[in-house]
Amino acid sequence: MSGTHHDPHAVLGAHTVREGIAFRALRPYARSVTVVARDLRAELLDDGDGFFSGVLPLREIPDDYRLHIVYEDADLEIHDAYRFLPALGEFDLHLIGEGRHEQLWQALGARPMVHEGATGTRFTVWAPNARGVRVVGNFNFWDGTGFPMRSLGGSGVWELFVPSVGEGELYKYEITRPDGTKTLRADPLARRTEEPPANSSIVYESHHEWRDGEWLAHRADLPVHDAPFSAYEVHLASWRPGLTYRQLAEQLPAYVADLGFTHVELMPVAEHPFGGSWGYQVTGFYAPTARLGGPDDFKYLVDALHRAGIGVLMDWVPAHFPRDDWALAEFDGRTLYEHEDPARAAHPDWGTLEFDFGRKEVRNFLVANASYWCEEFHIDGLRVDAVASMLYLDYSREDGEWSPNEHGGRENLDAVAFLQEMNATVYRRAPGVVTIAEESTAWDGVTRATHHLGPGGFGGLGFGLKWNMGWMHDSLGYVSHEPVHRKYHHNEMTFSMVYAYSENYVLPISHDEVVHGKGSLVSKMPGDWWQQRASHRAYLGFMWAHPGKQLLFMGQEFAQGAEWAESHGPDWWLLDPAYGAEADHRGVRDLVRDLNTVYRREPSLWQRDTDPGGFAWVEGEAAEDNVFAFLRHDKDGSPLLAVSHFSPVVRHEYRLGVPDEIAAWREVLNTDAALYGGSDVTNPDPLKPEPVASHSRPASLRLTLPPLATVWLRPV
Repeated sequence: MSGTHHDPHAVLGAHTVREGIAFRALRPYARSVTVVARDLRAELLDDGDGFFSGVLPLREIPDDYRLHIVYEDADLEIHDAYRFLPALGEFDLHLIGEGRHEQLWQALGARPMVHEGATGTRFTVWAPNARGVRVVGNFNFWDGTGFPMRSLGGSGVWELFVPSVGEGELYKYEITRPDGTKTLRADPLARRTEEPPANSSIVYESHHEWRDGEWLAHRADLPVHDAPFSAYEVHLASWRPGLTYRQLAEQLPAYVADLGFTHVELMPVAEHPFGGSWGYQVTGFYAPTARLGGPDDFKYLVDALHRAGIGVLMDWVPAHFPRDDWALAEFDGRTLYEHEDPARAAHPDWGTLEFDFGRKEVRNFLVANASYWCEEFHIDGLRVDAVASMLYLDYSREDGEWSPNEHGGRENLDAVAFLQEMNATVYRRAPGVVTIAEESTAWDGVTRATHHLGPGGFGGLGFGLKWNMGWMHDSLGYVSHEPVHRKYHHNEMTFSMVYAYSENYVLPISHDEVVHGKGSLVSKMPGDWWQQRASHRAYLGFMWAHPGKQLLFMGQEFAQGAEWAESHGPDWWLLDPAYGAEADHRGVRDLVRDLNTVYRREPSLWQRDTDPGGFAWVEGEAAEDNVFAFLRHDKDGSPLLAVSHFSPVVRHEYRLGVPDEIAAWREVLNTDAALYGGSDVTNPDPLKPEPVASHSRPASLRLTLPPLATVWLRPV
């Protein structure tokens, strides 16, 4: 009755005794309970407090007996939940105990099934410190007295198969803490949740039929490092506010495909209670947010994107979780998912709790979660948030607020081991998937293989790609200066090439750069509106030509002037033909479309992103002119010349050294073209090299440099 029995099945149900078979049931509020089986119908004695029992003169327990229960206003006939053997196998328990269950979502949580001939739902939850666990929900009017779960050995897992409970039922776990108090918790492995602010878990079974077989069959044909990769970052809830997953599937794939992006990157989709966190404070790690629909609806969106030829990346947040008292924090009355040391558990920046990466069951929860999204939702890549906060014990902590590792260092060895295991597992289980690190420090080997030791003695973390936060910070700093002052910051645009091949990089202009007073991308540019747009276009041209993959946040593709706000999303009205300046914004969007079109067509821009031989400076020291020029080469040596000019003047007959074996060059992209809103200063005719040495090359071109523009040229 107190909810602290570790093995209720040993008491309830049917049991052989000397006099026959004893039947016992715990059904609070019932008027009567009757055992029904074939020719048997026997009413049990009311022992009070909801207990009913009786001994029947039988030799064996009936195979398929039921309980006929009469309440004041209803009666029902159901299987006895306490007549079943555990619905979770010994091998599952062994893997859970080892912290190696790679499909943990199939073992824990609520799983509709047929068990020993009965249809119902198996509830399983890991709560090793609990004195007792009950399952509560709509099906028992949120009174768990008659639904205690059993503890399965020393695994810490509690289990109960509940007949007649199926898809769509709301539920939670009522946990008795070690001190005897009770707490009501959402399921850590719930695969569907109520829409916030409600927070119950929901029994879920998928009915989606995937139609992206061709996409998956060819996803791994080309390694991501050797393939075009241009990502459009999206906050689903605000891209088109009010649209559901299925409604987004009718608009987002067509929009992204039209602009030529290869991927979308979705800001966190997993359930989160506070919309203002943008999804970065997760409570439902295994459930897509219910704000936009159910899990099958989200699968429908991913399916539609794949069928449009668009890969789907997703932000994933394993660094920390919020302190909500119905979620993971002190889940069973003691520290469980968080570190037992309060100083290590508390995240100093966000008021959240850090996972205990050294606990095998917690590590298993997260590693399996990474695989879950890739396998169950066909996600093509995970962008792992806040990696730096995981790697360092002293992250945002002052002296005296942290303790060194066993070697006396500041590295979080548990987090390192977790990230290595996560990456190795995901790449093994989901061919063609890529993992991406948002890591803002100079940690060695973020994208190095886990079995390759670096100078510090660590194996690589095993990520496929890493956000180049240094490039982003430096390049945005450069373009934010007035053109007359840029010569003093010239190195901010060239320094990235010093370390460009130390990792496999993504060049991110993400949501973080266009919120909280930072302004939108175009608003960072100095000058009048024409100059701002021109610098914006020139910067995108420089970015798309620079070694590394690309990521651009929504709204920046059409030069939105206001910074992003999750409450209303992009300013789509800027593209309304009735708006007077619509052509200015449409021109920038047209440029982004053409950048992606030429980028995907020219292997020199992506085929050797991780090979230093694929890049060569032509002019990297023209600080007085604000000019940057370089060559990109594909695997066959075929070049593309990219020239960026960040001054608001036209430079005629600007000489640049080029390979002498090329007979002529032609413009393939010019960000100053009139159709993009520029002044239309172009090089319309083929340019033939002259036998005049320049920039350490025997031949050179004389070309016209448009104001505040980037020009790409290819051999004729």
